[in-house]
Amino acid sequence: MVKIRLRRMGAKKAPFYRIVVADSRFPRDGRFIEELGIYDPCKEPAEIKLDNERAASWLKSGAQPTDTVRSILKKAGVL
Repeated sequence: MVKIRLRRMGAKKAPFYRIVVADSRFPRDGRFIEELGIYDPCKEPAEIKLDNERAASWLKSGAQPTDTVRSILKKAGVL
């Protein structure tokens, strides 16, 4: 199954995340199909940069977002 999920990047105790499309069998920080944007919870307010058109097209083609990514997509106005 193809999932839209977060890929952890950054330093210890200072993470930021890339929003990626990946096969569910791949590791969290491993291979991915496409990068859709970034999410930085350490900034105030949390920074979200997202390619809304690509995210919408992946959702239409059947990609399943994780719970956290679903809430990010709602804030960005994709869902």
